[in-house]
Amino acid sequence: MTEPTLTARAFFEKARAGQLTAIRCGSCGELSMPPRELCPNCHAHSWQPVVLGGEGTIASFTVIRVAPRAHAADVPYAIAVVRLKEGVSILGRIVDMPLEKLAVGLPVRFRPLIAKDLTTSVGFGPA
Repeated sequence: MTEPTLTARAFFEKARAGQLTAIRCGSCGELSMPPRELCPNCHAHSWQPVVLGGEGTIASFTVIRVAPRAHAADVPYAIAVVRLKEGVSILGRIVDMPLEKLAVGLPVRFRPLIAKDLTTSVGFGPA
């Protein structure tokens, strides 16, 4: 099998640089995120990277009050499914927003979260 156009490693490297990237199927036009081998719509292997604007709205969220050991010091914090303007959804941590102000439909903007060990995760803050 050939390498995907955008690997998970490349996705997070671009995210660290402040850029969200999805992939678009060259056969049917389906936009997908995160990277995957085959198109979920037509099963083709014809991906092209697409740079996303990073703006969207909260589609769903939960507040974590009892976290895994590695994140225990961060509680409480929120994780949300964010529907981006381009139509794809992604899970990310909500930052720089009071938890009591979170609501479905609230506009947010992508923010890369870089840990002490330089790993990158997806975050969203006020738009």
